[in-house]
Amino acid sequence: MIEWRSEAALLSSRPFGENGVIIEVFSALHGRHAGVVRGGASRKLAPVLQPGAQLSVAWKARLESHLGSFAVEPIRSRAAAAMGDRLALAGLNAVCSLLAMVLPEREAHEPLYERTIALLDLLGQQDVWPLAYLRWEQALLEEMGFAMDLSACAVRGVNEDLIYVSPKSGRAVSREAAGEWADRMLPLPEVLTGKGDASNAQIAKALGTTGYFIEHRLIKGLGDRPMPAARTRLLDAIMRAERT
Repeated sequence: MIEWRSEAALLSSRPFGENGVIIEVFSALHGRHAGVVRGGASRKLAPVLQPGAQLSVAWKARLESHLGSFAVEPIRSRAAAAMGDRLALAGLNAVCSLLAMVLPEREAHEPLYERTIALLDLLGQQDVWPLAYLRWEQALLEEMGFAMDLSACAVRGVNEDLIYVSPKSGRAVSREAAGEWADRMLPLPEVLTGKGDASNAQIAKALGTTGYFIEHRLIKGLGDRPMPAARTRLLDAIMRAERT
């Protein structure tokens, strides 16, 4: 038998057989990993197996290539933080949906795991969560090999008046260098570089830029798949929070 134990965040679950579920978790050393939980649909375990939950998991299988099974113990539920909070619920679903879609199976991504747990632990804190989520999307792109370079203009090398991002290179472009191509550029709000206004409106604008690279670079490389609807709902929730 092949076995391992770890802490992990639950990304998704789906029915399996009469009373089981197949779950996908994200752990630091084993990445996105699936397995069967026997009795996972029971009254005892179903409330535990909710997206975002922090679990102690033990996976075992006869061969590495097998689906295998999980034994799970709850560490921390995040359902309460999302209950009754539109922004928190949308954020939780967006994080889990994106990770379930883009993470390579069984590939370690320890820095991203640590960033993800830190982000999920901020759920319910509306004053800091949208900005923390933006930083997480930037970290996701970097971890997956699609980091943006916003340090200097890709055309002239200057680092003043950088207001665009090239959709082709992911590099910053100055106002002057963009010239007649300005309408084809993505916006570069200062909040993307850690400066300026961090209002929800500016964060949503910045998420439009990170979202372009997630959709057209990261997800497109996985086949003909759309951006998770949960992320669209998150942007709507962020803008709604801006107006209240």
